[in-house]
This record gives sequence, structure tokens and C-alpha cells, in this order.
Amino acid sequence: MENKKRTEIAELGEFGLIDRLTRAFGKGNPSTVAGVGDDAAVIAPAEGEVVLCSTDTLYEGVDFDLTYFPLKHLGYKAVTAGVSDILAMNGTPEQIVVSLGLSSKLPVEALDDLYEGIAFACREQRLDLVGGDTKASMTGLVLGITAVGAAARDRVVYRSGARKHDLICITGNLGAAYMGLRLLEREKRVLGDAENPEPQFAGYEYLLEKYLKPRPRTDVVEALAEEGIVPTSMIDLSDGLSGDLLQICKASKCGARIYLDRIPIARQTSALAEEMHTDPVIAALNGGEDYELLFTVPLAVRERVMRLGLVDVIGHITDEASGAFLVTPDGSEIRLRAQGFPEKEAAN
Repeated sequence: MENKKRTEIAELGEFGLIDRLTRAFGKGNPSTVAGVGDDAAVIAPAEGEVVLCSTDTLYEGVDFDLTYFPLKHLGYKAVTAGVSDILAMNGTPEQIVVSLGLSSKLPVEALDDLYEGIAFACREQRLDLVGGDTKASMTGLVLGITAVGAAARDRVVYRSGARKHDLICITGNLGAAYMGLRLLEREKRVLGDAENPEPQFAGYEYLLEKYLKPRPRTDVVEALAEEGIVPTSMIDLSDGLSGDLLQICKASKCGARIYLDRIPIARQTSALAEEMHTDPVIAALNGGEDYELLFTVPLAVRERVMRLGLVDVIGHITDEASGAFLVTPDGSEIRLRAQGFPEKEAAN
């Protein structure tokens, strides 16, 4: 922001700021009856559909660090976090509401950058911005996204539908976002006192993109619909494979077996993990913020799922009494934990 004119938020006031930040947004979805400009948005889903709604809040110093997180990317990522929740219900995201907690250290021009990222995500995902709120914050920037979507009533997917023998599937690869964060934190520590810092990111650009600008897997949900496949359960991977799979197991009252050699891990993830003397499996199991989709399908649709080319089958659902385990190539079983590296146990 050093080379830009600085406009204090107080110069515009709350309503002037809202008008400035939202002037580029219009209405595109038929379900959007009324958006920004009234006390509440008016949304009318088509007949036979239900409304899906989810909220995510990101806090400066907890969820992001503005030292290395460009505001345009932050706006995009915040939308991804909201959209991903709607996709995980097998729905179509259609509207977002943005709430801001603002500190005086940020000028209006910084918020222009933030909303440029939000606007880009809205155009890409065909979303309407239909409202929001701004408040003063004493603890830094707070960014809240409420995502609204729709789904046919009989095609909504819950976490609670997994059944014994279902296949466990994931999209993309895991652990890259976590290693991207580790890379950014390392360079911040190393270059903290440097007058002209030159971070060493060469060879790890993919990891940075996965952390700073993750893309929601709208393509997978659309491909499943085209193939006529409705998952039996689904969740977005925001808290790591281990913790999110356990959420499905808890809701579905089931167990699981996933296989270490089937978990896709990107080459850059493994390379940086080796450089940092850590295990890429830890990043995959517990890193979080991948925003990929974890879902289950009946065994009978295995070939149809594999034809999509977007999905890896990494395991299967078992009965609840058998627990949830990671199976190593030698047949050993490691109990899955929501946090920390899983504890090894003898194979049954």
C-alpha cells in the first residue's frame, strides 16, 4: 500500500464505505430477488430446492498474517471457505454476505484490494454479493463470509449417510496448503530483520497458491451430478484428513480404513517436508485448509467415480466397533486422531 493514496475509513463513514466496496457487484442468479441496499437480502429458491447456509470467520493473527497474505488473495480465500461448505452438501453456491471488523491501521485502499479478491471469486463462482456489515475492531481485521446456496431436496448430502463397505474418496492432493503456510512462516522468521527481504520461494509456487488462493472444487460436484452420482456422505477438507474423516465416522456411526499408499501428496509437499525435516503424511492428515472434498460412495459406483479422473479412492467404511485407522503398506494400523500424529497400534 506504500505507493497508493491513503484514505482513512473515517473519511467515508460506514455507508460511504459500503457503497464504495459494493458498487461493482450486481445480480446474476435467479434466486437473488434483492441484495445490497435493504435491511435483508431476499432469496427465493426454485420449487423443490432447499436453501443451504454456512458461515466462516477469519481473524487476523489467528487465521491469517497480513505480513505475507495479500489482501486480494485473502478475499478470494474467504469466499472459497464459504463456497466449499455449500459444495460439501452437494449444493450450488449462489450468494454471499460479507461482514468486516475493521481496525484503523487499514486504509480504504487496502479494503479495495480485499474486495477485488472477493469480486474475482464471485465472478468465477457465479455468486451474488447480497449484503454485509462493517464494525470497528480493536484486534485487527476480521472477515466473515456467509455463503448461501441451493440444492434439490432429495440430493442434499450430509455427513451422516456413510454405510459399511462404502468407498472413501478424496479430490486433489493433501497437505500442500499446510506446507505453504510453513514456508511463509519460515521466510518471515528468517527475513524478519532484513532491510530488503528476498524470500526464497522458488520451486514451491504450487504450495503458496494452495495456501493463499485455494480453489473450491465446484468442478467435482458438477462432474458427480453429470454422472448421476450422489455421495452417501461428504465434508470439505478444512481441518485435515484425519479430523474430517472422523467427523463423518461420528455422524454416520461407522469406522473407516484408509491406506497410506493411496493418499495423494504433491511432489512439492514432499520436497519441502523433507527440507524441513518433517513427515508429509502429518501435513496430509492434520494440516487442514486444503478445501478439497472428502466423500463416500457405494462400492457399486467405483468404476463411474474413477472415470471422472478427479478423484482418488483411499479406503472404505467399516462398522463402528472397528474404529478408524490408517493402514500402512506392511499392514500395520494407526488409529486416526483429530489432532497430532496418530498413535500406532497393532493390526487387528
